[in-house]
Order: sequence, then structure tokens, then C-alpha cells
Amino acid sequence: MSNLKAPVIFTANRLLDGEAVWLGANGRWVESPASAVVSHTAEELEATRIAAARGDRENHVVEPYEMPVTIEAGAAVPASYRERIRAAGPTIRLDLGKQAQQPLAA
Repeated sequence: MSNLKAPVIFTANRLLDGEAVWLGANGRWVESPASAVVSHTAEELEATRIAAARGDRENHVVEPYEMPVTIEAGAAVPASYRERIRAAGPTIRLDLGKQAQQPLAA
């Protein structure tokens, strides 16, 4: 078993509504990277790559790709700033996107 340089998850955009989604358990696409299946080895990565490609083939998502994550408090967190923005939603209006569903910090 060969370990990857960093843990990896798969992300894509859902064809139905364009939302950013991540590959979860049993090949289901979930709306939070924290719920994604994390690959730590090349073998795990290949298995999740096959599941991600199935989502593309079946027209659930478009162009899935792998992205590195860090593990914080037991959950996957996007490693790059770009992917953290995709996970949160638009940055110009906080009343739109996924951040609108969260309570505002005081």
C-alpha cells in the first residue's frame, strides 16, 4: 500500500443545479467536503476515482477531479483557498450560496 502525499477527496459540480458536490460513501454525491470519502493510499484513490467517473458517466456530475485536503477535527477540509471558496459559495454576497444557510458569526 503506497500512501499519498496528502489525503484526497473528489469534487465536481452537480448537473441538476450546478452546486459544488463531493464524493461520499456508496458513490453518493454530498454537499459538504466534511462528508466526503477520503483517500489516503493509491489503492483507495483508484477506487474513489472509479466511483467518481461513474457519476460523470451517469450524468449526475460534470468533470469530477481529485483535490487535496487536510483533516481537522476528523473531517476533510479543502487544502487550497480556491476549494474552500467553492465549498462555502459566492464571496461577494453572503446571502447567497451555502454560507447563507449558516448562522452569521457575531
